[in-house]
Amino acid sequence: MKTLAHWAVCACLLVGASGRISAQESAAPAGQPEDKTATSYDMKAQAALDLQQMQQKFTSLAQAIPQEKYNWRPDPQSRSIAELFLHTAGAGFGFPKMLDVAAPAGFDGKGFDKSTTDKTKIIEWLNKSFAHSIAAANGITNADYAKLVPKLGPGANQGDVIYLLVVHQHEQLGIAIAYARSIGVVPPWTADALKKSKGN
Repeated sequence: MKTLAHWAVCACLLVGASGRISAQESAAPAGQPEDKTATSYDMKAQAALDLQQMQQKFTSLAQAIPQEKYNWRPDPQSRSIAELFLHTAGAGFGFPKMLDVAAPAGFDGKGFDKSTTDKTKIIEWLNKSFAHSIAAANGITNADYAKLVPKLGPGANQGDVIYLLVVHQHEQLGIAIAYARSIGVVPPWTADALKKSKGN
């Protein structure tokens, strides 16, 4: 039976591989005209909105999980709940570094995911991290999203960095929801929706 950790590793490998896809590899097939249609949405605004919504979900979920469950893990090889939340926060500081946006003072990536199990501190880190990554997404112009980032891979650009950040955080949110439900915690936004559907 595959563990949550197994699937998380597979997903991370896929996300990492996608960052190395060159512009030529993602181009339209030979003989097919290039699509020059203007995009129907603003990627910058959408990325910031996604991150804002995830901040709310992560922090409300972290708040709903009891402190005594922060050391819980589905198996010995998987991250604990505390480590999962700190891994998520660390990513919010790590991805923007590829855009030359330095992490704030007080953040040390080495061993960060094991730095604390204190619920209050972890929620503070989640809020700091999402504020940092939202500022990074908003801090570059729409034109900058097309600027190349050679260290990420051939043809990769600043938009790819933001995209990979958003995808990574969505992935971690899915894992966090699975963790929460495994210990009997219903995500607050789901609990609210259920109450409304029952007219309570």
